[in-house]
Order: sequence, then C-alpha cells, then structure tokens
Amino acid sequence: MTTKPDGDEQRSLVRQVEYRAGEGGTGTVAGYAAVFGDTADIGGYFREIIARGAFTNTLRSADVRAYFDHDRGRVLGRSTSGTLRLKEDQKGLAVEIDLPDTSDGRDVRALIERGDISGMSFGFSVLRQEWDETVDPPTRTILEVALREVSIVSEPAYEGTSIALRSLEDARNERRQQNFNAAAKRIGMKVSVDLRTRAMSKA
Repeated sequence: MTTKPDGDEQRSLVRQVEYRAGEGGTGTVAGYAAVFGDTADIGGYFREIIARGAFTNTLRSADVRAYFDHDRGRVLGRSTSGTLRLKEDQKGLAVEIDLPDTSDGRDVRALIERGDISGMSFGFSVLRQEWDETVDPPTRTILEVALREVSIVSEPAYEGTSIALRSLEDARNERRQQNFNAAAKRIGMKVSVDLRTRAMSKA
C-alpha cells in the first residue's frame, strides 16, 4: 500500500563518523546519514526500511543544510555553497561536510577526534511509502523523500515517532476505505445482476 506525503521526520544512524584533517586547522567530516536496506525499529510500533533510490530525486534540486544536533542556529555546511556534499551510493546517503572555522565547527571536530560523536541524522518528509501490515509489527518501506537537512548528532535517536505513527494510521484508514469501496462495488454489482434477472423473468 502506498500512502501520501507525511510531515517532517528525523532519523539517526549510529555509525562511524570520520574526520579528515585539512589545511589551516579546517577539515572534513564524512559518514552516512542513512543506509539502504537496514531494518530499524521505530519505538516498537513498526519497522522501517529505506529503499535504494529514496534520495535520487531530492538530491537533484534540494538546497540542504548541515547542522549540529538539528539546531538551525548551528550551521556547519550547505549544499548550494559546496561546503556540504551529498551522494546516494550503493550503501546509502553519503555525507561530507567541510567544517567551518567557527566555535561549532571546532567543537564538532574535537568531539569526533575524542570519539564522543558517533552518529549522523537527517530530516525529511516522506513523498512515497509502502506499508506491509501482514507482518507484526508492520513494516514501512520509504521509497522517496524530500530531504530537509542532515545533522551531526551527539545522541543518535529516532525522532518524529508520533508523526510516523500518524502515517501508519493514515495507511490503515486508507486500507479500510479501499476495502469498503471494494465491498460496496461488489454489493452494487450483485444488486445490478439481481435487477436484470428479475427484469428478464418478467419479460
């Protein structure tokens, strides 16, 4: 079942974040904000998988910013300026951020070098998704997203669960409506056949 776009959500990934030293005290952070095919548990309510190709369209036009801990006041890079580079490869959403020579940039570099930061996250809105409710818990496959931002996060966690749960409820409501429409159509066909049969018997 494919459902319509949802509200903005955030997903985090606990993976190795690499710091590459550069000249003049600057450097680049590299890692993955999302990995294709991995099954994530969303609050115990459902499982979620990001399909390969989910970022293809959004990367063609989106002006994406990189933040520290999803804080819009702590900008680390931007795709249109070239300080944030995003690429969808066979593994997932690869991220490279040229850290600025700011207090946040220096803090992030120090925290990564110390091993205190080990996660990346991304903010997104779902454009296409499928739900499989034949399994327990249900499984959501994200087919396409509108990418809003990526973040280096100090405490990786899955957020936006309440929004995702509303998406699950929408999928269930849509399925109920589809079942109702199908049943109504079957009843309508039966009534039509009965009327034709009666008309023929009277003729």
